[in-house]
Amino acid sequence: MIMVFLLFADQMLIKSNSFTLCNLSKDDLISCKPSVTEESPVDPTSQCCSAMSKADLPCLCGYKNSMFLPSLGIDPAMAMQLPVKCKLIPPTTC
Repeated sequence: MIMVFLLFADQMLIKSNSFTLCNLSKDDLISCKPSVTEESPVDPTSQCCSAMSKADLPCLCGYKNSMFLPSLGIDPAMAMQLPVKCKLIPPTTC
């Protein structure tokens, strides 16, 4: 979910200042990346949670089974936990 977002923005569109994915800017996505990496994950920051609060969470759910997330160090299961860790209501159909 959030991870496609993080990975995609960070790895593929890092130079685009106008990039958005599911209502998240490139900077929003990058702010959450440390919370969804397989090595030494950290709790989401207030900046990450603020970004998540304006994200289109059902849109992000569409990325949860992405094949490339694990290959880029993004743990899809950890990404799916971001809304809960940020005290947001996760989509019921994700």
